Amino acid sequence: MEITFIGSGDAFGNGGRFQTCIRVRADGATALVDCGATSLTAMRAQGVDPGEVAAVVVTHLHGDHFGGLPFLVLDGQFTRRTAPLTVFGPVGTRDRLHAAMEVLYPGSTGVRRRFEVDVVELDGAGGTRRCGPLAVRGWEVDHASGAPALAVRVDAAGASFGYSGDTAWTPALVTAADGADVFACEAYTWDKPVRYHLDYATLREHADDLGAGRLVLTHMGPTMLARTGDAEHAAAVDGLVLHAGPS
Repeated sequence: MEITFIGSGDAFGNGGRFQTCIRVRADGATALVDCGATSLTAMRAQGVDPGEVAAVVVTHLHGDHFGGLPFLVLDGQFTRRTAPLTVFGPVGTRDRLHAAMEVLYPGSTGVRRRFEVDVVELDGAGGTRRCGPLAVRGWEVDHASGAPALAVRVDAAGASFGYSGDTAWTPALVTAADGADVFACEAYTWDKPVRYHLDYATLREHADDLGAGRLVLTHMGPTMLARTGDAEHAAAVDGLVLHAGPS
């Protein structure tokens, strides 16, 4: 499994980083974990073909994690994509995607496309849904976004990648991280509590409970970015590539 942090930033572009977008490639399939509003630009900048994306796994319905989906769908339309696109997300994803497309590009939902967009809403309790070789699961976490927010896992080819999404500390992260080869986890601030988000001081207290092979920090705000060198765990940067699973 190849894991690429196409975007590792927060909602506000701190550090000049793109918003959350993590490409997972395994067994011939490609998925994005989250697709923030800047994702299509980030993909172009890094030479990533949006047409190769078979699935998008959305943690929650805030713009910096979800807002790039209308652009990805429209890109497929204008590049004459024919392969289906599966969108996994929390309950409410189907309606929110429809509304977002109509707000950004009125009438776009009524256009007949050459490819299907299939929205699969995850149960938030760890139930498995599939897209080809990719197995996708989600667990509800503590982040207000007008719909359930999830920590997610993508498993394929004997490897596993997990992501916390945005959340305050919750035991659901222990479940989501258990056995993952790589677990990306929000560390929004160094030690200042922010409602519905995870600070690094709190994460560090619980890090031994996360049974992942490797813990990587992401979605970092200014105070965390200023102190990544003081952290005990590696911090993601845009373009970081990791490999997981059988060699």
